[in-house]
Amino acid sequence: MIAILGTGKMGEALLSGLLRAGFKPGDIMATTRRAERAEALRETYGVRTVSNSEAAKAADTLILAVKPQDMGSLLAEIAPHVPAERLVISAAAGITTSFVEQRLGVEVPVVRVMSNTPIRFDEAMSVISAGAYAGEEHLKLAEGLLKPVGKVLRIPESQQDAATALSGSGPAYFFYLVEAMVDAGILLGMPRAAALDMVTQSIVGAAVMLRDSGEHPVILREAVTSPGGTTIAAIAELERHSVRAAFLAAIEAARDRGRQLASG
Repeated sequence: MIAILGTGKMGEALLSGLLRAGFKPGDIMATTRRAERAEALRETYGVRTVSNSEAAKAADTLILAVKPQDMGSLLAEIAPHVPAERLVISAAAGITTSFVEQRLGVEVPVVRVMSNTPIRFDEAMSVISAGAYAGEEHLKLAEGLLKPVGKVLRIPESQQDAATALSGSGPAYFFYLVEAMVDAGILLGMPRAAALDMVTQSIVGAAVMLRDSGEHPVILREAVTSPGGTTIAAIAELERHSVRAAFLAAIEAARDRGRQLASG
């Protein structure tokens, strides 16, 4: 039995992903703070909705998907009901495994996970790290839950905040870029729908090419960039406006904000 504690956008994405991966609705419980939200989850997915304490008592695996600022109160609520053998998967940005371990008060195996919203389409990037009491079997269990809905990568926990900023928030950067490119198409006289189709397919095609070719992105970019051509003119403008530096600063800011949310 798996329980997802906190079924906001990411919790619901995990829930729907597990069901697509072959889990039955009867294998999953969900918790939420609002009665109308619980009813919607039951109607949409057929899962049982319970209280946090009920979930902690009954499930073999607990997935904690609440907001970082709500994690402390959730752990205080479920701590009396979590035995040492329970696998706890924490999916909240910035929350360390030691934070979870200390508040549960037992030597519980904790695996820290950061996934992203493409899990809704089985294209998630999930990174996982083991806590002090989690072993190979616990990492494999976490991977088993996440692999059907995307790619899973093991990393040291010291890199989790960076991964959150890079891939956890990554889809938002992508959508921001698409929005800007579509606006550019409209500026140049393209209808919005046509511009969106062209940008979307160009980026999907480029992403597949990057993934499947094995080539470094610099090599692929250079292949499109002819001497004195249109692409290099565009690249020169991006460099003139320090777009690369802006991305570096933005992702660093996301990393720092994750740490602030976890500490406060």
